[in-house]
Amino acid sequence: MRLLIRFGTRGSLLARWQTDYVIGLLEAAVPYIVCKVEVFSTRGDQVLETPLPLIGGKGVFTAELEAALHEGRIDCAVHSLKDLPTESPDGLTLGAILTRENPADVLVSRHHLPLDALPQGATIGTSSPRRAAQLLTLRPDVTLKDIRGNVDTRIRKALDPNGGYDAIVLAYAGVSRLGHLDAITQVLPLDVMLPAPGQGAIAVQCRADDAVSWLLEAIHDPLTAACVAAERAFLAGLGGGCSVPVAAYAAFDGEILTLRGRVLNPDGTRQFDKVLVGEGFIPYRRIDDYTALGVKLAQQALNAGVHL
Repeated sequence: MRLLIRFGTRGSLLARWQTDYVIGLLEAAVPYIVCKVEVFSTRGDQVLETPLPLIGGKGVFTAELEAALHEGRIDCAVHSLKDLPTESPDGLTLGAILTRENPADVLVSRHHLPLDALPQGATIGTSSPRRAAQLLTLRPDVTLKDIRGNVDTRIRKALDPNGGYDAIVLAYAGVSRLGHLDAITQVLPLDVMLPAPGQGAIAVQCRADDAVSWLLEAIHDPLTAACVAAERAFLAGLGGGCSVPVAAYAAFDGEILTLRGRVLNPDGTRQFDKVLVGEGFIPYRRIDDYTALGVKLAQQALNAGVHL
Protein backbone atom coordinates (compact mmCIF):
# COMPACT_ATOMS: atom_id res chain seq x y z
CA MET A 1 0.00 0.00 0.00
CA ARG A 2 1.36 3.41 -0.97
CA LEU A 3 1.25 6.59 1.09
CA LEU A 4 -0.50 9.52 -0.62
CA ILE A 5 1.23 12.91 -0.34
CA ARG A 6 -0.67 15.95 -1.63
CA PHE A 7 1.45 18.79 -3.01
CA GLY A 8 0.30 22.37 -3.46
CA THR A 9 1.83 24.67 -6.08
CA ARG A 10 1.21 27.87 -7.95
CA GLY A 11 0.14 27.48 -11.55
CA SER A 12 3.03 29.13 -13.38
CA LEU A 13 5.30 27.03 -15.57
CA LEU A 14 8.20 27.62 -13.19
CA ALA A 15 6.19 26.68 -10.10
CA ARG A 16 4.93 23.51 -11.81
CA TRP A 17 8.48 22.64 -12.92
CA GLN A 18 9.76 23.04 -9.37
CA THR A 19 6.95 20.92 -7.93
CA ASP A 20 7.44 18.16 -10.50
CA TYR A 21 11.17 18.25 -9.77
CA VAL A 22 10.59 17.87 -6.02
CA ILE A 23 8.14 15.01 -6.58
CA GLY A 24 10.57 13.24 -8.91
CA LEU A 25 13.35 13.39 -6.32
CA LEU A 26 11.08 12.30 -3.49
CA GLU A 27 9.52 9.38 -5.38
CA ALA A 28 13.01 8.16 -6.33
CA ALA A 29 14.15 8.35 -2.69
CA VAL A 30 10.97 6.98 -1.08
CA PRO A 31 9.47 4.30 -3.37
CA TYR A 32 6.33 3.59 -1.30
CA ILE A 33 4.68 6.98 -1.88
CA VAL A 34 2.36 8.38 -4.53
CA CYS A 35 2.06 12.12 -5.07
CA LYS A 36 -0.88 14.27 -6.15
CA VAL A 37 -0.68 17.93 -7.20
CA GLU A 38 -3.21 20.69 -6.47
CA VAL A 39 -2.75 24.05 -8.21
CA PHE A 40 -3.47 27.34 -6.42
CA SER A 41 -3.80 30.89 -7.70
CA THR A 42 -2.19 33.36 -5.29
CA ARG A 43 -2.73 37.08 -4.93
CA GLY A 44 0.65 37.67 -6.54
CA ASP A 45 -0.51 35.70 -9.60
CA GLN A 46 -3.82 37.52 -9.85
CA VAL A 47 -2.67 41.15 -9.52
CA LEU A 48 -0.16 41.70 -12.33
CA GLU A 49 -0.40 45.43 -12.97
CA THR A 50 0.76 46.57 -9.52
CA PRO A 51 4.34 46.48 -8.11
CA LEU A 52 4.76 43.71 -5.55
CA PRO A 53 5.51 45.99 -2.56
CA LEU A 54 2.16 47.73 -3.10
CA ILE A 55 0.12 44.52 -2.93
CA GLY A 56 1.66 43.00 0.18
CA GLY A 57 5.27 42.01 -0.44
CA LYS A 58 6.57 38.49 0.10
CA GLY A 59 3.39 36.81 1.38
CA VAL A 60 1.51 37.45 -1.86
CA PHE A 61 2.89 34.24 -3.42
CA THR A 62 2.55 32.01 -0.36
CA ALA A 63 -0.50 32.85 1.79
CA GLU A 64 -3.00 30.64 -0.08
CA LEU A 65 -0.67 27.64 0.01
CA GLU A 66 0.05 28.11 3.70
CA ALA A 67 -3.67 28.32 4.46
CA ALA A 68 -4.22 25.02 2.63
CA LEU A 69 -1.46 23.42 4.72
CA HIS A 70 -3.02 24.67 7.96
CA GLU A 71 -6.43 23.37 6.89
CA GLY A 72 -5.06 19.94 5.96
CA ARG A 73 -6.06 20.21 2.28
CA ILE A 74 -2.45 19.57 1.19
CA ASP A 75 0.57 17.99 2.88
CA CYS A 76 3.39 19.96 1.23
CA ALA A 77 3.80 23.27 -0.58
CA VAL A 78 6.67 23.96 -2.96
CA HIS A 79 8.10 27.49 -3.02
CA SER A 80 10.96 29.48 -4.43
CA LEU A 81 12.65 30.16 -1.11
CA LYS A 82 13.21 33.84 -1.89
CA ASP A 83 9.39 34.28 -1.98
CA LEU A 84 8.91 32.98 1.57
CA PRO A 85 8.72 35.47 4.47
CA THR A 86 11.53 34.97 6.95
CA GLU A 87 9.10 34.23 9.80
CA SER A 88 7.54 30.78 9.49
CA PRO A 89 3.84 30.63 10.43
CA ASP A 90 2.99 28.74 13.61
CA GLY A 91 2.63 25.04 12.98
CA LEU A 92 4.52 25.05 9.66
CA THR A 93 8.14 24.24 8.91
CA LEU A 94 10.53 23.85 6.01
CA GLY A 95 10.84 20.10 5.66
CA ALA A 96 13.40 20.27 2.86
CA ILE A 97 15.59 22.79 1.09
CA LEU A 98 16.98 21.39 -2.14
CA THR A 99 20.47 21.80 -3.56
CA ARG A 100 20.70 25.32 -4.84
CA GLU A 101 20.84 26.39 -8.48
CA ASN A 102 23.17 29.23 -9.52
CA PRO A 103 21.94 32.18 -7.38
CA ALA A 104 23.01 34.91 -9.81
CA ASP A 105 20.82 37.37 -11.70
CA VAL A 106 20.99 37.65 -15.48
CA LEU A 107 20.44 40.34 -18.07
CA VAL A 108 18.22 39.61 -21.07
CA SER A 109 18.84 42.34 -23.64
CA ARG A 110 16.86 43.00 -26.83
CA HIS A 111 20.03 43.90 -28.77
CA HIS A 112 22.23 41.39 -26.92
CA LEU A 113 24.22 44.14 -25.22
CA PRO A 114 25.73 43.65 -21.74
CA LEU A 115 24.84 46.09 -18.98
CA ASP A 116 27.79 48.43 -19.47
CA ALA A 117 27.12 48.66 -23.24
CA LEU A 118 23.42 49.53 -23.08
CA PRO A 119 22.70 52.97 -24.60
CA GLN A 120 22.48 56.08 -22.44
CA GLY A 121 19.08 56.24 -20.75
CA ALA A 122 18.20 52.62 -21.63
CA THR A 123 14.98 51.23 -20.16
CA ILE A 124 15.51 48.20 -17.94
CA GLY A 125 12.61 46.14 -16.61
CA THR A 126 12.51 44.88 -13.04
CA SER A 127 9.94 44.73 -10.26
CA SER A 128 12.60 44.19 -7.57
CA PRO A 129 13.80 47.13 -5.44
CA ARG A 130 16.99 45.16 -4.76
CA ARG A 131 17.79 44.80 -8.46
CA ALA A 132 16.72 48.37 -9.22
CA ALA A 133 19.01 49.88 -6.58
CA GLN A 134 22.03 47.84 -7.69
CA LEU A 135 21.40 48.69 -11.34
CA LEU A 136 21.42 52.39 -10.43
CA THR A 137 24.73 51.90 -8.62
CA LEU A 138 26.29 50.81 -11.90
CA ARG A 139 24.21 52.78 -14.39
CA PRO A 140 22.60 55.85 -12.77
CA ASP A 141 21.54 57.01 -16.23
CA VAL A 142 19.13 54.15 -16.96
CA THR A 143 15.34 54.31 -16.70
CA LEU A 144 13.79 51.57 -14.59
CA LYS A 145 10.36 50.26 -15.55
CA ASP A 146 8.25 47.80 -13.59
CA ILE A 147 7.66 44.41 -15.22
CA ARG A 148 5.47 41.58 -13.93
CA GLY A 149 4.40 38.20 -15.21
CA ASN A 150 5.96 34.76 -15.43
CA VAL A 151 9.44 34.10 -16.79
CA ASP A 152 8.28 33.34 -20.33
CA THR A 153 6.17 36.50 -20.47
CA ARG A 154 8.98 38.72 -19.25
CA ILE A 155 11.50 37.26 -21.70
CA ARG A 156 9.03 37.77 -24.54
CA LYS A 157 8.54 41.41 -23.52
CA ALA A 158 12.30 41.92 -23.29
CA LEU A 159 12.99 40.57 -26.78
CA ASP A 160 10.05 42.24 -28.51
CA PRO A 161 11.62 44.55 -31.15
CA ASN A 162 8.73 46.98 -30.63
CA GLY A 163 8.56 46.53 -26.87
CA GLY A 164 9.18 49.04 -24.12
CA TYR A 165 12.33 47.48 -22.68
CA ASP A 166 15.97 47.54 -23.77
CA ALA A 167 16.72 44.80 -21.23
CA ILE A 168 15.32 43.07 -18.16
CA VAL A 169 16.86 41.35 -15.14
CA LEU A 170 15.79 37.87 -14.04
CA ALA A 171 17.07 35.13 -11.74
CA TYR A 172 19.36 32.63 -13.48
CA ALA A 173 17.60 29.76 -11.69
CA GLY A 174 14.20 30.37 -13.25
CA VAL A 175 15.61 30.95 -16.72
CA SER A 176 17.67 27.77 -16.49
CA ARG A 177 14.87 25.60 -15.13
CA LEU A 178 12.59 26.57 -18.00
CA GLY A 179 15.24 25.93 -20.64
CA HIS A 180 15.82 29.53 -21.74
CA LEU A 181 19.58 29.80 -21.23
CA ASP A 182 19.93 30.89 -24.85
CA ALA A 183 18.03 34.10 -24.01
CA ILE A 184 20.67 35.23 -21.50
CA THR A 185 22.84 38.11 -22.62
CA GLN A 186 24.94 38.36 -19.46
CA VAL A 187 25.24 36.57 -16.14
CA LEU A 188 25.73 39.45 -13.72
CA PRO A 189 28.70 38.92 -11.36
CA LEU A 190 27.77 38.48 -7.70
CA ASP A 191 29.93 41.40 -6.61
CA VAL A 192 27.93 43.59 -9.02
CA MET A 193 24.43 42.19 -8.45
CA LEU A 194 24.20 40.44 -5.08
CA PRO A 195 21.16 38.13 -5.03
CA ALA A 196 18.09 38.08 -2.83
CA PRO A 197 18.36 35.95 0.32
CA GLY A 198 17.52 32.37 -0.66
CA GLN A 199 17.62 33.01 -4.41
CA GLY A 200 18.05 29.84 -6.45
CA ALA A 201 16.83 27.50 -3.69
CA ILE A 202 13.60 25.49 -3.69
CA ALA A 203 11.88 24.96 -0.33
CA VAL A 204 9.24 22.38 0.61
CA GLN A 205 6.93 23.54 3.39
CA CYS A 206 4.88 21.16 5.52
CA ARG A 207 3.14 20.93 8.90
CA ALA A 208 5.64 20.74 11.73
CA ASP A 209 3.87 17.81 13.41
CA ASP A 210 3.36 15.76 10.24
CA ALA A 211 5.27 12.56 9.49
CA VAL A 212 5.83 13.92 5.97
CA SER A 213 8.58 16.11 7.41
CA TRP A 214 10.62 12.95 8.10
CA LEU A 215 10.22 11.76 4.52
CA LEU A 216 11.37 15.09 3.15
CA GLU A 217 14.75 14.69 4.85
CA ALA A 218 15.64 12.32 1.99
CA ILE A 219 15.86 15.28 -0.45
CA HIS A 220 17.14 17.93 1.98
CA ASP A 221 20.56 19.51 1.34
CA PRO A 222 22.21 20.61 4.62
CA LEU A 223 24.86 22.73 2.87
CA THR A 224 22.29 24.81 1.01
CA ALA A 225 20.17 25.02 4.16
CA ALA A 226 23.10 26.43 6.14
CA CYS A 227 23.81 29.09 3.51
CA VAL A 228 20.24 30.30 3.07
CA ALA A 229 19.66 30.28 6.83
CA ALA A 230 22.46 32.83 7.23
CA GLU A 231 21.12 34.96 4.37
CA ARG A 232 17.54 34.97 5.63
CA ALA A 233 18.69 35.74 9.18
CA PHE A 234 20.44 38.84 7.84
CA LEU A 235 17.21 40.00 6.20
CA ALA A 236 15.14 39.18 9.27
CA GLY A 237 17.59 40.95 11.55
CA LEU A 238 17.11 44.12 9.54
CA GLY A 239 13.34 43.79 9.65
CA GLY A 240 13.22 43.92 5.86
CA GLY A 241 11.09 42.41 3.13
CA CYS A 242 10.98 42.49 -0.64
CA SER A 243 10.18 46.24 -0.60
CA VAL A 244 13.63 46.99 0.85
CA PRO A 245 16.86 46.93 -1.24
CA VAL A 246 18.58 44.18 0.77
CA ALA A 247 20.84 41.53 -0.75
CA ALA A 248 22.77 38.66 0.78
CA TYR A 249 24.76 35.65 -0.31
CA ALA A 250 26.42 32.95 1.78
CA ALA A 251 28.72 30.23 0.50
CA PHE A 252 31.32 27.82 1.79
CA ASP A 253 34.97 28.58 1.17
CA GLY A 254 36.27 25.09 1.77
CA GLU A 255 34.53 24.22 5.03
CA ILE A 256 34.14 27.83 6.22
CA LEU A 257 30.90 29.73 5.73
CA THR A 258 31.17 33.32 4.49
CA LEU A 259 28.25 35.74 4.29
CA ARG A 260 28.06 38.99 2.36
CA GLY A 261 25.26 41.41 3.12
CA ARG A 262 24.36 44.59 1.29
CA VAL A 263 21.81 47.31 2.02
CA LEU A 264 21.14 50.12 -0.44
CA ASN A 265 19.06 53.23 -0.78
CA PRO A 266 16.49 53.14 -3.61
CA ASP A 267 18.67 55.54 -5.63
CA GLY A 268 21.53 53.04 -5.65
CA THR A 269 23.77 54.59 -3.01
CA ARG A 270 25.12 51.92 -0.69
CA GLN A 271 24.43 52.11 3.00
CA PHE A 272 26.26 48.92 3.97
CA ASP A 273 28.31 46.22 2.25
CA LYS A 274 30.35 43.75 4.27
CA VAL A 275 31.54 40.15 4.41
CA LEU A 276 31.62 38.08 7.62
CA VAL A 277 33.41 34.76 8.04
CA GLY A 278 31.73 32.12 10.19
CA GLU A 279 32.58 28.66 11.41
CA GLY A 280 33.07 25.40 9.57
CA PHE A 281 30.27 23.15 8.37
CA ILE A 282 29.03 20.28 10.52
CA PRO A 283 26.27 18.32 8.72
CA TYR A 284 23.84 17.99 11.63
CA ARG A 285 24.63 21.18 13.51
CA ARG A 286 21.55 23.15 14.49
CA ILE A 287 20.54 25.74 11.90
CA ASP A 288 20.62 28.35 14.69
CA ASP A 289 24.42 28.14 14.55
CA TYR A 290 24.32 29.42 10.98
CA THR A 291 21.57 31.98 11.47
CA ALA A 292 23.78 33.53 14.15
CA LEU A 293 26.12 34.74 11.39
CA GLY A 294 23.28 36.55 9.67
CA VAL A 295 22.05 38.05 12.93
CA LYS A 296 25.55 39.31 13.71
CA LEU A 297 25.93 40.93 10.28
CA ALA A 298 22.49 42.56 10.54
CA GLN A 299 23.42 44.03 13.91
CA GLN A 300 26.62 45.43 12.46
CA ALA A 301 24.56 47.04 9.68
CA LEU A 302 22.17 48.61 12.18
CA ASN A 303 25.08 49.81 14.31
CA ALA A 304 26.52 51.43 11.17
CA GLY A 305 23.36 53.48 10.83
CA VAL A 306 21.45 51.53 8.18
CA HIS A 307 17.89 52.79 7.87
CA LEU A 308 15.10 50.88 6.16
